[in-house]
Order: sequence, then structure tokens, then C-alpha cells
Amino acid sequence: MPMVINSALYRNGRRERDLSVEAISDVLHSPGTFVWLGLHEPDDAMLARLQEEFQLHDLAIEDARKAHQRPKLETYGDTLFIVLNTAQMEQGEVVFGETHLFVGRDFLVSVRHGPSASYSPVRERCEHTPHLLAKGAPFALYAVMDFVVDHYQPVLESLQETFDAIEGQLFGDAFDRTAIERLYTLKRQLLRLRNAALPVEDIAGQLVRLHEDVVPRELRAYFRDVADHAHRLVGALDVIREMLTTAISVNVALVSVTQNDIVKRLAGWGAILAIPTVVFSNYGMNFKGMPELQHPAGYPIVLACTVAGCVWLYRKLRRSGWI
Repeated sequence: MPMVINSALYRNGRRERDLSVEAISDVLHSPGTFVWLGLHEPDDAMLARLQEEFQLHDLAIEDARKAHQRPKLETYGDTLFIVLNTAQMEQGEVVFGETHLFVGRDFLVSVRHGPSASYSPVRERCEHTPHLLAKGAPFALYAVMDFVVDHYQPVLESLQETFDAIEGQLFGDAFDRTAIERLYTLKRQLLRLRNAALPVEDIAGQLVRLHEDVVPRELRAYFRDVADHAHRLVGALDVIREMLTTAISVNVALVSVTQNDIVKRLAGWGAILAIPTVVFSNYGMNFKGMPELQHPAGYPIVLACTVAGCVWLYRKLRRSGWI
């Protein structure tokens, strides 16, 4: 995959022409225009060129060079640096990626790391609404953030379906170790998705409250909508996490009850076997002065009493649920 995915100059909301990275500084800051550049895992040379063209801060470039950054919003002069964690479904699997955004008054640069979804659909959608894209880089930033949050929803629904399937296995008659392992994997994925979605609400809120120079008044409602969407997602994730934690606790309780039932049954049969054990061990002692040994009916009487005692205890334990 090429490092430069898309690079274009927009004038009054319409795409004027494609740009090479080297030509960006020649058109940057032209009235009524902004530059939208999309990169995927750029190398050091490309980042150095990017820094030169947009006059970006060294620390921001250093962060963009490394993946696995926490979601955040930082200010470097007139430029904002935003890190978002992305999530999407690919071939039935949840994959996580990362996007770094440089935002200025007249430019937006996206740097994708890992399996982050392409923003080409975002660009196409924006180009079909030139009256909104005429707002410049802030609207393009909103469109990217909205796209990232929208992609959380299918992941959330997939995790919910996975939980529903595992939940049915948890409450089956047999203990399923695989279900427990899948449950813990699901819990990690839920936590990772929550850690991705939760900061988006705060970042969108900061853009509205603290960066009026970047986000014009007429676009604040759009960023509030992103914050609300992220808030709802986090709430839904918290509900699933609570249900998942409850399911794990209930499963542990059921396993404990099953083990207790087994112990009770073993104890019950042990009590029954104790009767013949005591009787026969008593008559197994080598004493000559045991008068019942000489009685002609001694053996059948002892045997009958032993069987009767075992039957009586069996019925009693059976009624009490011990066997």
C-alpha cells in the first residue's frame, strides 16, 4: 500500500486538484482553500517532508512516527494533534488500528497505523456536500471523527452477539471451559473498545469548548453530536460489561453448586458404606469371646441388620437430596 493515499486542494468546498506532498507549501494558506492529505504508515523521510511542508512541531511528528499512542488532543501553536483508536470488523474479526490527525486552519493530515479503515469514503461523502466542505478543515475533521465512531457500532453489535452465544453455553448442564476462555477474550475486547470510544467524547468536547479558533460556531453542533454518539456507545459497552461480569459470577456460583452436589453425594454414599464397614470390621477382630459368633443364626441376622441399616440410611439421604 502506498504511503500517500490521497492529497488534494479544495477551494470553496470543491476539489480543485490533486497535490504532491512537495507542492503543498506552494498553495497552503491560499484564501478560500484547504489541503486534505491522507497517509498510511509513512516512513521517517515522509514525516520529515510533512513537518517541513506544514511546519509541524517536533514532538507531534515524534508521536506520529510511533503507533500505540493513547487517544488524546494536544495543541502545538496553531496546530492540533489528535490521536484516535479505531476499530472495525474484518472477515468476522475485530481489528484495532490507530489514526493521528494534524489539524490547522487550512489543512487536515491523517496518518493511519495498522488495520485502520481507509478514509476514502469519508472524502467522497464530503465532496458530495460542498456547501459543508466549504467550512474547510474543521468539517473534514468532524467527518473523520464521525466515521471512526460510526465504525465502533458494528463492533459493539458483534460483541453483543458473541456474548449472547456464549451466555447460552455458560448455563448449560455441562461445564464448558472453552466458553469461559471466550468470555475473558470478549471482556478484553470490550475493554479495548471502551478505551477507544471514551476519549472521543472528551476530545470532541474540548474541540467545542476550548478551540473556537479551529472549530467555528456553526460546526460545534456537529462535534457535540460526535460526543453524544461516543457517550451512548460507552453506555452500551458498560451495560454489556456489567452483564458479562454478572455472567462470570453466576457461572462460578453454578460451578461451586455443582461441586457441592458432588461432595454431598460422595458424603452420602460414604455414610452408607460406613455401616457395613463398621459391622464387618468389628466381626473381623480375632476375639474368641464373641458369643454371637457361635449362634446358628448370627451370620444372617448381622447381614440382615447391615442391609436394613444401609437401606434405611439410603432412603433417608435420598429424601434429603444428598444422593
